[in-house]
This record gives sequence, structure tokens and C-alpha cells, in this order.
Amino acid sequence: MELRHLLGLLLSATCVSATAFAGAPKPCVTADEASRMVDKDVCITAHVYDVVELADGTRFLDICTPATPDDACLFTIVSLREDRIDVGELTKYRDMDVHVRGIIRPMHGRAGIMLSHARQFYGGPPKFKPNPLLAHSFNGAEERPPIRDPNLRSQGGRRAFMNGRDRETRPTK
Repeated sequence: MELRHLLGLLLSATCVSATAFAGAPKPCVTADEASRMVDKDVCITAHVYDVVELADGTRFLDICTPATPDDACLFTIVSLREDRIDVGELTKYRDMDVHVRGIIRPMHGRAGIMLSHARQFYGGPPKFKPNPLLAHSFNGAEERPPIRDPNLRSQGGRRAFMNGRDRETRPTK
């Protein structure tokens, strides 16, 4: 009976220590703090004052107060036209506090997050976009790999280990 009690205590202590090390999710930072965290994946908290849409379909969440001049606003949240379906309607976030997760990137003299999927509002990752330089002129019906990696090419064209003309004769008995 004591051994069972001891194992129960050991198991509960292990569970408690595992949850203590796992910790809670990282808290969101303000836009001012995030502007100093370039190339890091962070969650920011901000108040959306307005949603601005350009003629080309690019949308911005304006998180700077109306009293702040445009050149003094150091952070922006941008959603491109091609991500409109995945992001959804942004006008519903006007006059609301939002939490957005993403990678902070430098954008024309300020820092910002590219909003490419609605799950970023709930702590999810941005939409995966492949590097166009690696997948240049790739077609899924082709038999070649999508990238031009020298390690995947046969070295020396169609030659095998030994050239067919360089054959050695076997000694006869």
C-alpha cells in the first residue's frame, strides 16, 4: 500500500513540474515594443482606430491614434489583396482591441506585420507562402524536382561510374 502511495506522489509531482516548465503562452506586447523586435515572431496587442483600403486592394489596420501624424506612426498591420479570402472582412475590427500574431518585418521606414490569415487574430501562424525563387517554373506534372539543387543532379551528364570505352580485360587462365 505504501508503494502505491509513493508512486502516486511521484506521478503527481512529475505532472506539476511538467506544467510548471511548459508555462503559459507569452503575453502580447504593445506596438511600440514590437517595433524594436524586427524578425521575431510575436503577438501584439493594439486598438484598431480605422481600416484603410488602397485602390489596389491592400488593407491597413490603422493602430495609431488620430492625433498621431503619419510619419510618427512606427508600426502597421498590412493585409494584401491576394489574402483577402483567408483574412476575411477587416472592418469588423474597427474601434476594437485586437491581438495579432506574426513576424515583425521592416516596411518603408516602420515595422509591421503581414496579416495573411484570420487565425493570426487567435494566436495562429501566418499563411505559408513558398519562396518563388526556389519554385521557379515548376509544374507538378514534370518529373524533375522543383528546385535546382546540384546534389540532386547526376554529375557529368549521363555517364556512369566508368566510361564504357575504358574497359579492362580480364586475365585469362
